[in-house]
Amino acid sequence: MPVTYQEAGVSVEAGYEAVRRMKAYAEATFDENVLQSLGSFGGMYALGEQVLVSGTDGVGTKLKAAFALEIHDTVGIDCVAMCANDVVCHGAKPLFFLDYIATGKLVPDVAAAIVKGVATGCKQAGCALIGGETAEMPGFYPIGEYDLAGFCVGIVDKTNLIDNSRVRAGDAIIALASSGVHSNGFSLVRKLIPMEKVTLDEFLPELGKTLGEELLTPTNLYVKPVLSLIEQVEVHSISHITGGGFYENIPRSIPKGLTARIERARVRVLPIFRLLQSLGELDERHMFNTFNMGVGMTITLTADAADKALALLNASGVTAYAIGEVVSGDAGVTLC
Repeated sequence: MPVTYQEAGVSVEAGYEAVRRMKAYAEATFDENVLQSLGSFGGMYALGEQVLVSGTDGVGTKLKAAFALEIHDTVGIDCVAMCANDVVCHGAKPLFFLDYIATGKLVPDVAAAIVKGVATGCKQAGCALIGGETAEMPGFYPIGEYDLAGFCVGIVDKTNLIDNSRVRAGDAIIALASSGVHSNGFSLVRKLIPMEKVTLDEFLPELGKTLGEELLTPTNLYVKPVLSLIEQVEVHSISHITGGGFYENIPRSIPKGLTARIERARVRVLPIFRLLQSLGELDERHMFNTFNMGVGMTITLTADAADKALALLNASGVTAYAIGEVVSGDAGVTLC
């Protein structure tokens, strides 16, 4: 029988309802400088002709793999990437980052390894790690475990702010390849793969590495290549493919009345997703609604600029390729 995200303990519908209920409380605090309500990839606050764009997130239950293997110096990269990749979706350059580590018992070597990873991620994003908080909470977190979250602020001129208002039918959609599962869908991953050292140390030929190496591969940081691209090509919108996969994230970069038409055959699905699909007996829609499937970010721009964008991105070290186009319709996204 298929193993779904719901059966793994994550209720997508509860998430929708929670956001719906929270939205009114958040919007009651807005002033004239807040540019958009909840739903954008980053929170936006205008200061004159410039806009501060912020993002906050955590690493999630990917941490369970780090606990099992006692490898703590990569999850910090994930934490930065989850926040900074959201910020750059609006064309903003990340300025600074703060982290939050909560643990049942503080182990200095572990804390230092975590922050080492955060610093590595900040260097990749081009932002400063200016502070944070380490909370020791005995009796709340199990010994040997911790939680990790972060907060990033970026800046962009108001005239260069990227939303989805410039998207038009006929625009091209290009994919930026992911490095693997990144930091989303791990509640389902853990339902399918035990987070135990003996399992994670198993070498799988189809992956070319151990399960642990695959699952702990850090989330790609797209900040520098994307900022460079924006300086050379007019980008209409950007989508960070995180929780909810294609079906929840790509529509956020497409305005009402238009649909992102993704050609399924063009998506370069990574081997880890084939494995997860087989283990969970999952249908294709469920996979594309849970995981990034090998696409960490999408960029929408005019069709005549696509070739230049692809050349620039691939030259910067990011694997990029065309996966679809924008068409008329209200579906948000379709895979065909």
